[in-house]
Amino acid sequence: MKVLVPVKRVIDYNVKARVKADGSGVDLANVKMSMNPFDEIAVEEAIRLKERGVATEVLVVSIGAKQAQETLRTALAMGADRAILIETDDVEPLAVAKLLAKVVAEEEPGLVLTGKQAIDNDMNATGQMLAALLGWPQATFASAVTVEGDGVTVTREVDGGLQTIRLRLPAVVTADLRLNEPRYASLPNIMKAKSKPLATRVPADFGVDITPRLTVVDTREPAARKAGIKVGSVEELVAKLRDEAGVL
Repeated sequence: MKVLVPVKRVIDYNVKARVKADGSGVDLANVKMSMNPFDEIAVEEAIRLKERGVATEVLVVSIGAKQAQETLRTALAMGADRAILIETDDVEPLAVAKLLAKVVAEEEPGLVLTGKQAIDNDMNATGQMLAALLGWPQATFASAVTVEGDGVTVTREVDGGLQTIRLRLPAVVTADLRLNEPRYASLPNIMKAKSKPLATRVPADFGVDITPRLTVVDTREPAARKAGIKVGSVEELVAKLRDEAGVL
């Protein structure tokens, strides 16, 4: 079974994002970029499936700028077999899902494993839209994945706790934070990744319209939190909660 894993190049999670002075978006100049953490978890899970003999090939796909090749090479160094870069400017989740659906039609994977969301926009939409376009069953927010026969059992993190469901393959599964702990790529594997296949395509190859449907009106920093105050007694605390905060 082939496993396809979409990955996205985003601002590194350790970096504090800065808004452009004109409010047109986030400033990416001289900012460290890396693989979306949830996608990294999905890559790790796909590699583990291959190590257990469940998967025969792990294919990683990225849609974005030419620099996303670095992100794909990271996935290849972790253990993925080959990669595809669809080179274009940033596109919306619907366009990403449409492009991935075309790749799925060409590659015919038995399972698509993706991160539950990207940390740059937190839209949490691509996996669900991809499943809808393919007509495949889906399981989101996966914290455990077990492939058996022609089905996959997924434990999902939901508001009330955990939910376990079984899907018939092929299916789309989105990875949550507690699914696994991604491995670090060793130096020998980093060197091997340079020779692994990485194909470059463009959206026109798939006949997909990537025209934006959303317009960013304004981008701004979150409002600064007000400084707290100290109170001298429980009575004073209750009074402030009642008279100033209005919560009592």
